[in-house]
Formats: sequence, C-alpha cells, structure tokens
Amino acid sequence: MGWGEIKMKNGELYKVRPIKDLKDMLNSSVEIYGDKAAFLSKPKGGGAYVPISYKQFKSDVDAMGTALIDLGLKNGKIAIIGENRYEWSISYLSVVNGTGVVVPLDKELPANEIALLLNRSQADAIIYSESVKDKIEPLYEKSTSLRYFISMDNEEDEGNILSFHSLLQKGHELLKEGRREFVDAKIDTTAMSILLFTSGTTETAKAVMLSHKNIAENLMGMCSMLYIDEKDTFLSVLPIHHTYECTCGFLCQIYRGCTVAYCEGLRHIVKNLKESKATMMLGVPLIFESMYRQIMNQAIKSKGEKKIKFAIKLCNILSKIGIDIRKKIFKQIHEALGGHIRLFISGAAGIDPQIAKGFRELGISLVQGYGLTECAPIVALNRDIYYKDEAAGLPLPDLQVEIDNPDEDGIGEIKCKGSSVMLGYYENPEATAEAIRDGWFYTGDSGFFDEDGFLHITGRKKNVIITGNGKNVFPEEIETLLNRSPYIKESLVYGKGQSDGDTVICAKIVPDIDKIKDDKENNLIPDESVEKIIEKEVKDVNKTLISYKHIKEFTVQEEEFIKTTTKKIKRHEVLKQ
Repeated sequence: MGWGEIKMKNGELYKVRPIKDLKDMLNSSVEIYGDKAAFLSKPKGGGAYVPISYKQFKSDVDAMGTALIDLGLKNGKIAIIGENRYEWSISYLSVVNGTGVVVPLDKELPANEIALLLNRSQADAIIYSESVKDKIEPLYEKSTSLRYFISMDNEEDEGNILSFHSLLQKGHELLKEGRREFVDAKIDTTAMSILLFTSGTTETAKAVMLSHKNIAENLMGMCSMLYIDEKDTFLSVLPIHHTYECTCGFLCQIYRGCTVAYCEGLRHIVKNLKESKATMMLGVPLIFESMYRQIMNQAIKSKGEKKIKFAIKLCNILSKIGIDIRKKIFKQIHEALGGHIRLFISGAAGIDPQIAKGFRELGISLVQGYGLTECAPIVALNRDIYYKDEAAGLPLPDLQVEIDNPDEDGIGEIKCKGSSVMLGYYENPEATAEAIRDGWFYTGDSGFFDEDGFLHITGRKKNVIITGNGKNVFPEEIETLLNRSPYIKESLVYGKGQSDGDTVICAKIVPDIDKIKDDKENNLIPDESVEKIIEKEVKDVNKTLISYKHIKEFTVQEEEFIKTTTKKIKRHEVLKQ
C-alpha cells in the first residue's frame, strides 16, 4: 500500500524542504531561523525558561564536534546518557554530524545493564549527566572500551572525568584558531551513524543501525503529513534516548524551525505547558489517558456531568455547520493546559480512540502514529486534516507498506520497504536476515488496511492468543475495553492453556483505588470489595465481546505493572511474576 493507491481525499501533502542529512538539516535551519529560539532550557535549580537560539545551538554543536575530534574520537562510538536537556541535544548532533557513531542509552537501566550495552557497542567515550553519575563513574576502574568519561554537569575536569563545559569552551577556541575538521566533515549518508538499542532485556535487546538517510527521509515524510512550523513550541516529555522522542520531538523541531522546551519531569507537564506556552506535545497513550481522566474529573466536579455533556453535544452540533466554539466553551480546560496547545501526537502503542475523540471534542486535536526503531521510526501517521482515531494512520509517502500472508479478515504481518528502513542489527547477521527478507522489513506486528488506505494494528504477532478452536484473540483489543472503565488503571490480558487443550482468556488488573474510594464516599457505587467492583466491570466488557474472547479469570493487584521508559508494559516480565 503506497500513496499512489490511497484516495486523494486526504488533501495535498505539505511542502517540505529537501535535506540530504542531519548536517544539511542543521545548517539550512540556522540560515532560515538564525536568532529564533531553538530551545527553552531551565537553569540548574529551576527558574524561568531561558531561550537558546538556532545560531547558538549550531555554534555549540560545531565546538563540541571539534573538541571530540581533537580528543582523537574521529570515527569513534560515543554513548550519551541523561535526561532531556540542551547538553544532550548538542552531544547528539556533535557526534553524528562529523565525528562518529552516536549510541543513545536509557538512563533508567541498572548499572550492570548499562555496562553490558557499552561493551556490546564498543563505545570509546560516554557523555553523561549527574543523574547517572553513580552508575557510570565506577566503570572507569573496570576494563571497558571506554577511553573518555565526559560529565555534562562538572564545571571543570576532575581527575579522569572531563567536563563537558570545558570541552565546549576548548572547541570554541579551536574553531577560532581555524580548526575545521568537524565543520568540513563530509557525511556518508548511508553509513551507520546511530546505534540504538531496542527496549527488551539487554541480552535480547537488538542494536539497530541507522544512517543519516534513514532519519532524513523519515523527517521529510512525516512533516509532509502533519503541519508543523516555526510558530510551534514542543514540550519534550518522553525520554530522548528513544528514537520516537529523538526523531519526532527533537530532530523534527530543528528541521521545521520550532522551539523545544524541556519538561522537568512527568509531574511538571501542566506547569511546563503553561510556562513554555507549548503548542504541541508528543506522548504515549498512558500520559494522554491520565491527562484526559484528570481534566474530565475536574471539569465534572466543578460544572457537573450534565452541563459538560450538554456543552460537548452543543459544540459537536455547531461544528457540523462550521461554527467552532470549543475553545470558548472549554476555556478553563485550555488555560489549565497553558492556553496554547493545538496538537497532541500519540505513539509507542495504540491509543483508545475514545481518548482522541474526547480531546478533539474539547478543542484539542490528538493524532496517533505507528512506528518502530527499525524504521527511524515512523511507518504510518494520521494527518491533522484526515484521520481515523481507531487507525494507526496512512503509510509515509515514500514507504511501501503491505500485509504479508493475510487471513480471511485481511489480517497478517505488517512489512515495509523504503529508505527509512534500518541498515540491519549490529553484529547480528542472523537476526538481520530474519527481519529483512527480499528488501522487506517484517515488523512482527499484525494488522490490516481498510478501504481508505488506513493501516490498523491488531497487536503484536507474538502476543496473539490462539484459542482451542483456532481463533485468534488480540489481547490489546480487550485491554483497551477494560481500560475504559474509570475503576481500572491498567490491565494485561493473556491466554492460559488448559489440560483439555483449550485456552482460557485471563486478565491481570490494577484498579484505580482512589477513584473507587471517592465514588464509594459519594455513594455513586455500592460499598463492596474492590474485587466485586472489578468483577462487574469485567462482566460489562464481556457483554461487548464475542464469546471466545470472554475473560474467564482475572486477578487484581495494587502495584502497577513494570514498564519501559516509554510507558509500555513489559508484558513478558509481568507474566513471569
């Protein structure tokens, strides 16, 4: 399925500036946007956001790249680990734009796993922040490939630890002296420049090799589908080591002339939205679902459920005749989110269509996309002018996406081919040969296309539950229905084999204890046990499902499920418990 086959009711693609690579992207953005703020950064210890211009950013990238080459790191592998911050962004482009290969790592990993990934990638240097100092600095005494340890927070060199700020200063001095190895470095657009570990245990985590071309093509494709320009400010919330936030929440913004405001942490989202006057935010379903629940609970408490429902109904009727009063009617909600938000983008997992619809009814667009680290990362995206809340989106313009071996319902494995597909898995030819066959990358996800060319994801191929009579049950579908209950915080659906050869559908459920307590106190639900309340919710979900999908057993637990840093449940680890 490609753009030629998709009906053109989705409107023309937005014009995008051609870029060859990330160096070309940064250089051309600086020419166009110059003194405009590329970043809003918080000083140490908090305070107001401080703007950093495009010119300043490029100057710092050139200086750091020059300093890294001066250390003898040309063609080396350099790991970066830390929270979302200006120094991380400098480090990333100062490595890929002329020094060597960048290896972004997850700061939440335990020390032994970080050490293992550093060894697997054969990193020559690591740039790290104070928050992971205790995990990184002990590695100095161990025999690793690391030659340099660079601290983002030390003001001066301390023993074997180099200061990022001293290096940056030295780089600026070397540039003044006429050193141009970094500035004049030619980019091989098809060589490995980025090495990314997929989430999974470190033994099984695959190291994905990406090139400048992979990322540049992905940036041009996604920006031709969603309108983003220099008037936008993005709040950067998700961990930046992850390809979703890195490509779509940092590189995309530098390409389009936006401003990136760094969030101080998940607890500070609302405060930072206000302070930065953010117009857009990238998130995962869990973040948006939680935001929507809080917004609606507060609105209902202050105005009453009947008034809110009537206001939504009125807005929906008026919008059909071209009158949009949502921002006026829901002014308080918009102000609570900073007053400027126009678009939320959800990824990393499928979002409940009711959440996207719910935000839109309040006057805030929410679109979702689908991607994988191996695809740099976007494969399909809903457009701001043409979308289906239940779909993953339309394939990117230059990406071929097809369903392999579809069943009678058109469901099969999603495969894709195009210039944003990875080079392969690092030092793992067997895994590469298994994933890329005849130029097609097999995603491991199941899905289908509808008659309008929208891609729908039914779930991970390996998560599918096959019943005794050979029916396929996708746990993700049932989890979406369970999670709609105000009394269920999260759920995990799985199959359990029986001695008679049948498979029983089971669920692990984390209840929303606070909501249950509140509603009991307000006499909105009977004063029953949590298990009884959840049992009723499970029965209600079963009524909406065909019998072979019915949940036959469930357990309730108070502690939340183990998750990745992009808030995806680590399904197999939870099921092992």
